[in-house]
Amino acid sequence: MADRSFITSWLTDMDGVLWHEGAPIPGAQELIDSWRNASVPFLVLTNNSIYTPRDLAARLQAGGLNVSEDRIYTSAMATADFLKSQQSGGKAFVIGEAGLTTAMHEAGFIQTEVDPDYVVLGETRNLSFDEMTKAIRLIVKGARFIATNPDVTGPSHDGPLPATGSIAAAFTAATGKSPYIVGKPNPMMFRSAMRKIDAHSESTAMIGDRMDTDVVAGIEAGLHTILVRTGISDDAEIAKYPFRPTEILDSVADLL
Repeated sequence: MADRSFITSWLTDMDGVLWHEGAPIPGAQELIDSWRNASVPFLVLTNNSIYTPRDLAARLQAGGLNVSEDRIYTSAMATADFLKSQQSGGKAFVIGEAGLTTAMHEAGFIQTEVDPDYVVLGETRNLSFDEMTKAIRLIVKGARFIATNPDVTGPSHDGPLPATGSIAAAFTAATGKSPYIVGKPNPMMFRSAMRKIDAHSESTAMIGDRMDTDVVAGIEAGLHTILVRTGISDDAEIAKYPFRPTEILDSVADLL
């Protein structure tokens, strides 16, 4: 077992680590409770920009996992925090659901299609041809192109759904402009999360289930990285990459 005695704060992915197909992964609630009872700073991270933290907390609670909304940090929140640091009080044309529009509002942005500073793209299930056309024309005119996350597909009971990365690729094809992506695997999301809980990279661990997002971003942010096998990564998947996490565990139950 790798030494964890220096770890004083934790970041953890949600899907595939604490949660899978509408139910908590065994050990997840116990781990969250142990952190809460010991007043250990932690945040649950997700690249999903559709839902607000309140919505996500309610969905998790309905499935049996109790995580308070103030312990949830989404790619939408990270994007809004980043843009506020870049241009406080700016204007943005936003394509996304409540999770993104709420975060941008709380960051003080005016959401408009008239001469915006940014075109901000997040996960959406209601994209129209008219919105796509407006976004493309605004980017061509000079609005800076931002995306919450790079995921090209998302899961559903009927199969994969097109996600933010797929729509961003269409915008790039039409404009020649690639987006700046704030969510994982950009380590900026981890640094922003650590600032939220007053944590430092030298004493923070990141738990994830994906080598290409959670682990690589954790390594680049200087964190102790823990890969769990309850998501998409098995030994064959791990072997594909030239880097390794600090630890590989079967599940979060091994941290209890």
